[in-house]
Amino acid sequence: MATKNKTPLRQCTGCREMKSKKEMIRVLKTPENEIVLDATGRKNGRGAYVCLSQECLEKAVKSRGIERSLKMAVPAEVYEDLKKELANIEKQQ
Repeated sequence: MATKNKTPLRQCTGCREMKSKKEMIRVLKTPENEIVLDATGRKNGRGAYVCLSQECLEKAVKSRGIERSLKMAVPAEVYEDLKKELANIEKQQ
């Protein structure tokens, strides 16, 4: 009897939809209170997920969803890095 593995679902901080963890990018607050992008999704720390679209990122910035999820203020440089990363991902697709 074969069992299917469950795919982990996460909620986007922009559009608030539940999607597969692999379809999203993770913004991570490390124990040292640094904010970094986590491509692997396995680093230690508190994470917030955003869909791989510019629209969702803009919604998350406007509604302060990432800041709320990470429980701290997010510098503008992090948002710029996220925009660049999403632009690179969209070019590859």
